[in-house]
Formats: sequence, structure tokens, C-alpha cells
Amino acid sequence: MTTVLTPASPLTAADRCDRCGAQAYLRVVLLSGGELLFCAHHGRKFEPELKKIAAEIQDETERLTTPPATVPDEER
Repeated sequence: MTTVLTPASPLTAADRCDRCGAQAYLRVVLLSGGELLFCAHHGRKFEPELKKIAAEIQDETERLTTPPATVPDEER
């Protein structure tokens, strides 16, 4: 997938997949001007079709496999 180099804003837990309602990890900006949000599963499933109609694809699926940053105990 083509990844947006300068995303407008990071996706949050409030962003939901337009297909199933799970947390969204992909934002697809359409050539027509709209946008779609997808979970990782549906993003992979629809990838070939999305590439045809997307102006940009913001892919944050790496967050699923990258452990969150930890805060040292003295900073808590």
C-alpha cells in the first residue's frame, strides 16, 4: 500500500472501521474527495480495490506489532 508521508492526524481508538466497526488503522483518502477508515483485516482484504480509487492511504497497522513506549517509573 502507498503510505501517506505527512498524515493529517494520527488515527485514534475513536476511529472505527467503516466495514465492521473495529478500531481503524488505515485511512483512505479517495480521489473523489471522501475518506474511508478500515481495520487492518479489511484494509488487507480490500487493498487491490483501494489502490485504484485512493489518492492517499495512511497505514498505521505497524502499531499492532510495535510495543507501546514505556514510561520509566521515576516519571510516573
